[in-house]
Amino acid sequence: MLIRKSSVSHSDGPPVSDGPSARDSINGETEARDKVPEEVLPPRDHWTTRLDFIFSCIGFSVGLGNVWRFPYLCYKNGGGAFLIPYFLTLFFAGVPMFFLELALGQYLSIGGLGVWKICPAFKGVGYASVVVAAWTIAFYIVILSWALYYLFMSMASVLPWATCNNWWNTERCGSEYVRCNATANETFIVVINGANVTRSCGTDVVSPVREFWELNVLQVSSGVHEQGRVRWPLALTLLLAWVVCYFCIWKGVKWTGKVSWFTSMFPYVLLLILLIRGATLDGAAEGIVYYLYPNFAKLQESTVWIEAVTQIFFTYGLVLGTQIALGSYNKYHNNILRDAYIISAVNTGTSLFAGFVIFSVIGFMAKEQGKSVAEVAQSGTGLAFLVYPSAVAQLPISQLWSILFFLMLFFVGLDSQFCALEGFVTAISDEWPRLFRKRKELVTLAVCVVAYFVGLSMITQGGIYIFEMFNFYSVSGIVLLVLIFFECIAISWAYGVNRFYDALNDMLGYYPSLWWKMCWTIATPVICVGVFIFYVAKYEPLVYVNYRYPWWAELIGWLMTMSSVLIIPAYGLYFFIKTKGTLRQRFKLCFRPDVDEPIKANRLPINIQDDSIPVEDTAL
Repeated sequence: MLIRKSSVSHSDGPPVSDGPSARDSINGETEARDKVPEEVLPPRDHWTTRLDFIFSCIGFSVGLGNVWRFPYLCYKNGGGAFLIPYFLTLFFAGVPMFFLELALGQYLSIGGLGVWKICPAFKGVGYASVVVAAWTIAFYIVILSWALYYLFMSMASVLPWATCNNWWNTERCGSEYVRCNATANETFIVVINGANVTRSCGTDVVSPVREFWELNVLQVSSGVHEQGRVRWPLALTLLLAWVVCYFCIWKGVKWTGKVSWFTSMFPYVLLLILLIRGATLDGAAEGIVYYLYPNFAKLQESTVWIEAVTQIFFTYGLVLGTQIALGSYNKYHNNILRDAYIISAVNTGTSLFAGFVIFSVIGFMAKEQGKSVAEVAQSGTGLAFLVYPSAVAQLPISQLWSILFFLMLFFVGLDSQFCALEGFVTAISDEWPRLFRKRKELVTLAVCVVAYFVGLSMITQGGIYIFEMFNFYSVSGIVLLVLIFFECIAISWAYGVNRFYDALNDMLGYYPSLWWKMCWTIATPVICVGVFIFYVAKYEPLVYVNYRYPWWAELIGWLMTMSSVLIIPAYGLYFFIKTKGTLRQRFKLCFRPDVDEPIKANRLPINIQDDSIPVEDTAL
């Protein structure tokens, strides 16, 4: 027999078909696939440079969770001791799954839906990811609308949340920074709506920052049952956020990559400026000590480990299909492992760096109020829209520091938002190229418009309750754990980890270490199952401040959770039923790739001179 090397290369072109698949043979005919000849479709884009890809991944992965969630979780769960479960999860699950998603996208050059033809029975994971991505892009941008509103309000001559002299302030309004002796019956004067009000020390007050947030920005209602009217100032800032987001990706990844250079790097400039300012404040050192001081006794609590795992999965943006989409625009032989190391290091380093920025200011705030750091530290919206605004209001040139903070917050969230949108659009345009690839700009616009109207439900007077439901249920820890588990199992066990290693070798030119194989086959699935069990055991219903949601709202929330999770088994069952053949053949076809794999196109074809030897029985 004569073996000749193929001249086919996948580095720039599409994979070469191997002819009718086994599935086609069993069905008795070649099935018409939903493909369009490549020449009648616009060619699929690639990143202009490798740095475009890296900056886009950094922009997406480094989001609001790094700035407002990680520092608080670190302090709350034992300071420096929290870094132990955090880094263990990072090495055994976070980085391995991040590398897997990027490599999978690069290998097949398809978005988060089409990529699951590599293991057809698990395509439900792709559909579930699209659902989660849809929920995410609808509610995440609401935070950016709040940040823009605060940004514009910061341009006033006096910060509106710094005083009680506004139309929305109540008689309970009072500064948290007033110090007096309650035992000596001291009094102080507060200006409320233009009138001087004398108040005794020890009287319970509501800070002007909280009243600005609850009574002006949100105009929050009594509960989820009372939605009230739309907050039109927020509707305008939400519209502005969507317009900016659309124009960041409307021209495809070549444009998006260039935009990401600015949107991913500019927040670091702002964070550095805020850190320098924070480090000069009185009390900054105490805040940083509280942030990092290790309390190893906390490691005995299961909650610490649960929050470490979910934080990793949140900040790396896994299972949304976005990392797969970003990786799919790489050239085939890009060193994706090296890029995964770089992006992971930047992501984790940003979380640690942001903690110094936040807690230096919180330490100052605690000292000014005469309280401990534990009494003033908050997470999420409480940190962004209550704690930090309160602190900057005490600084000279407070408008400048407020503008810098909310500008940083907007840009940190912006690239996460438009990269998630890009991943969503890529998934549907690659799955149905005949309908959408030529009209990608219109598809992106349509998604933005629909998501904008969904977002309006979260900026009514009762919108904060809807927002918290989206945040708690649609992208909850349960959803992430289930999707990551099935994603990992699909590649490592159903498709086959050895086969995936062969694909990596074909792309990289070498086999990665056995560490990745161990993580994908054992460590990551075990972590997901273990944390899922603890998560369910420790489950507590959603509460916003002191408001408990009614049963029907919790039911709607669980329907949001199930809207993604149940797709995985439902699609697997559907695919098994519709597949033709014997029971044994069905099981085989459920896990056999139904896509032209690049590694097959790059293998050496066999030219057999003896026609009596069947090709199928010939080994290289």
